[in-house]
Amino acid sequence: MIIGVPKEIKNNENRIALTPGGALELTKRGHTVYIQKGGGLGSGFSDTMYTDCGASILDTIEEVYAIAEMIMKVKEPIEKEYSLIKKDQLVFTYFHFASYEPLTHAMINSEAICLAYETVEASDRSLPLLVPMSEVAGRMAIQEGAKYLEKPVKGKGVLLGGVPGVSPGKVLIIGGGVVGTQAAKMAAGLGAQVTILDVSLARLRYLNDVMPANVVTRFSNEMNIRDLIPQMDLIVGAVLIPGAKAPNLITKDMLKMMHPGTVLVDVAVDQGGCIETCKPTTHEDPIFIIDDIVHYCVANMPGAVPYTSTVALTNATLPYAIQLANKGWKQACNENHELKLGLNVINGSVCYKAVSEAFDLEYTPVEDFLG
Repeated sequence: MIIGVPKEIKNNENRIALTPGGALELTKRGHTVYIQKGGGLGSGFSDTMYTDCGASILDTIEEVYAIAEMIMKVKEPIEKEYSLIKKDQLVFTYFHFASYEPLTHAMINSEAICLAYETVEASDRSLPLLVPMSEVAGRMAIQEGAKYLEKPVKGKGVLLGGVPGVSPGKVLIIGGGVVGTQAAKMAAGLGAQVTILDVSLARLRYLNDVMPANVVTRFSNEMNIRDLIPQMDLIVGAVLIPGAKAPNLITKDMLKMMHPGTVLVDVAVDQGGCIETCKPTTHEDPIFIIDDIVHYCVANMPGAVPYTSTVALTNATLPYAIQLANKGWKQACNENHELKLGLNVINGSVCYKAVSEAFDLEYTPVEDFLG
């Protein structure tokens, strides 16, 4: 199979979908890999490192899309890329369709095969291709939240870990999944007082068992959220409904209950956000302030640590990419139920129910295409 890896062109997105080591694993199996010139530089990988591993370099993004049977990306295609995507081309990337209708319609019109990292799902309901970036984003949520609590950037002026004689900061994490767990580990490690909310009692029991003493758990409901937010310095939204838009659990009126300078970090922003007042921001301009509350809503947080993120992502995606390349997408998805669940749009039809429901689009079962 001919695999193309374009340079990411989203604002301050320095990741690339494949490491040189990943390219080697594909080329040694007889596949052809094309990397766009300079595509790996942001992650610390030179063009020479790729060519040494059997890949070829193409000068432009247009050339990569034109030649590839499978496109591997990190972030969803942006408007400049829509016209480059061809009928029957397999695009393997994060899409987050339910949060952005124009992208959904663009991919329907392209008649490509859109296989979304974020909806590939294992039998235990885990999301193996979302986990590595969720781990990065969860840890970064605390790192960035701690930074924006500083007074020069309009925060409360609170040091999360405190010092002897001064109480540590208080952190609320809404959602106890991968993002929430990693955020709690980081916040606890800094010495903060941490509260995790979740709707699953089984998950809360697990977290209660594995977390240190400065992390407590509570059931997630509106009353508990309203009770807790006035006390908090940093609030992290870490809610995920696979393939669907995140629910708004912190509403605009709740901002009035918070102390000025409280920091909100909405990790769910690329799925629509779980904080009503959040809208996607960029690493270039990461925050905005509403009612004296600092909002950090960068939609590609792991892009700020591209070396770590690129290696972690390739570790997870490569086994699936090899299956797709070796067998073709139809056979690979027929034989691997995890991959099958990643199919969102096929040849102009929406085949992932949460996406069709988000925009009231006709739903076609994926089995209709797999034969």
